[in-house]
Amino acid sequence: MDSLSDNALMLQVKEGQLEKLGLLFERYNKSLYGFFYRLTLDREVSEDLVQNVFLRMMKYKHTYKGDGQFKTWMYHMARNLFSDHYRKNKKMGYKEDVEVADKYFRNESNAESNRIQREEMDLLQHAMNQLTFEKKEVLILSKYQEMRYKDIADLLGITESAVKVRIFRALKDLKMVYMQLEATPSAQ
Repeated sequence: MDSLSDNALMLQVKEGQLEKLGLLFERYNKSLYGFFYRLTLDREVSEDLVQNVFLRMMKYKHTYKGDGQFKTWMYHMARNLFSDHYRKNKKMGYKEDVEVADKYFRNESNAESNRIQREEMDLLQHAMNQLTFEKKEVLILSKYQEMRYKDIADLLGITESAVKVRIFRALKDLKMVYMQLEATPSAQ
């Protein structure tokens, strides 16, 4: 059963086989967590949002048509959920989860290399947080979630060419902000 496509599994969920949602959860909970964590920088909020995506998928299973990619439909739900969360909390400046970052870097062997890598990652995250939501989102979807341009276009309701332009502009702005931050270490 594990070899069933995402679309086939979701169609089975739609027909009432709710246990199939567990397989989709196993396939996508980590990537959804990464998506939310990069937007919120909050471990608990990200975990809650992942759970809520699957609850919404169950609640709105009747809206799933099976044409197009399941992943696009799922991320559409995730975006709407995040939008609701953002509106409800009226904030975007989430705190960084130092504990998660420390666990990641503690596993590395070279302390100096870790320090440099941690500083670069912190600087990159700081630069990402200074981008507009639209630019940050398109970079997360393309670079971290590794979604294809066509799927991002479907998700955002724009053309593939527009996605390419948005990503190009977002990367250009990210590079500019990163270089400014790098030049002024006290700004971090």
